[in-house]
Amino acid sequence: MDYILIFAIVILFLKSSLLVKSLYGLNKMKNLSDYQPASSQDLPLVSIIVPACNEEQTIEEALRSLLDLDYENLELIVVNDRSIDDTGGVIRRIMGEHGRIKLHTVAELPEGWLGKCNAQHQGALMAQGEYLLFTDADIIMEKSTIRRAVAAMQRDGLDHLSLFFKNLAPGGLLNAMVLDFGGGLMVLFTPWKVSEPKSRSFMGVGAFNMVKRSVYQAIGGHESIKMHPIDDVMLGKKIKQNGYHQECLLGFDFVAVHWYETPLAMINGLMKNMFAVFRFRLAPAMMAVVLIFLINIMPLWGAVFAQGTAQQLFIASMVMHCLAFVQGGRAMGVVVGNFLYSLLTPYITIFIVLRATFVTLKNGGINWRGTHYPLEQLRKNEPILTWRDLLG
Repeated sequence: MDYILIFAIVILFLKSSLLVKSLYGLNKMKNLSDYQPASSQDLPLVSIIVPACNEEQTIEEALRSLLDLDYENLELIVVNDRSIDDTGGVIRRIMGEHGRIKLHTVAELPEGWLGKCNAQHQGALMAQGEYLLFTDADIIMEKSTIRRAVAAMQRDGLDHLSLFFKNLAPGGLLNAMVLDFGGGLMVLFTPWKVSEPKSRSFMGVGAFNMVKRSVYQAIGGHESIKMHPIDDVMLGKKIKQNGYHQECLLGFDFVAVHWYETPLAMINGLMKNMFAVFRFRLAPAMMAVVLIFLINIMPLWGAVFAQGTAQQLFIASMVMHCLAFVQGGRAMGVVVGNFLYSLLTPYITIFIVLRATFVTLKNGGINWRGTHYPLEQLRKNEPILTWRDLLG
């Protein structure tokens, strides 16, 4: 029996299934541009909540883009979360120019809270809006973004809306990593299905999470996820679990960010999140490493070293991979200088998983923004994904 041929057939089937699934889902997703901006009459109050920790390099551009939004009934709350740089000074300088910003300063982190979760919680306590919009201190929004988002919330009767964003940082390898990360999200979370009441799919995006204040309060807000490192997606899961109506839209033309400036910055930035995806457990993390190796690395090796029909099948897998990568890049607004970078990203993903796993276990938890969060506490969190979520 030719085991290499059987392996090549299985890999081609798995790879084609995953790629077709992700591209199909991407094409199924609606775009925020499908919604005309809400009219100026009777606009509900929207409270934008911006947590900021050591963001002096990015927060000015972000706040000015929010101040330029063409939405009149807006409340802008900035939470300076224990920053040790000049974040507070930048905020106060902009406050001197614009009276619309409300500032809350967090001097100490309460016990049992992750910093960002607490900052968002504190901002929500101050908010008066019918809608709360949680965003980050490096996000740039197009002027009509809030009007369109409110129109989507009202037209479709939504309780929660999240938007996929565009990465503005340059570099072929970096953007290949971003696209690879986005493809993984598509496969794992199936965001095109989140609006289906019977689906277990859910989504939340830290760049843009808009939720009705009444719904946010009903699910317990960030207090219900106060120790979860992946707070944005977990907020979406809590909302969906409680039977509320959510949607995830493509927002590449409306929400943008220099997500990471370099591949190394992205590797370091994902350190607190990657092991959390696997419930801080070694076995699921190692299983993921094996699957990534078999599905995304072995086909290239087979295309080079196998022979006969098996080699042709491995080559077919790689051609499909590259074409899907290019198509996905176009659809998601990610400029990839050379699709060959996509051949390197699986190795980087495996490195991130292994490094995050090793460092977290070695340190007995995660160190983030100057605070240590013990592993025994983190493992008490509800898992972001279960087998039922993946299969349902």
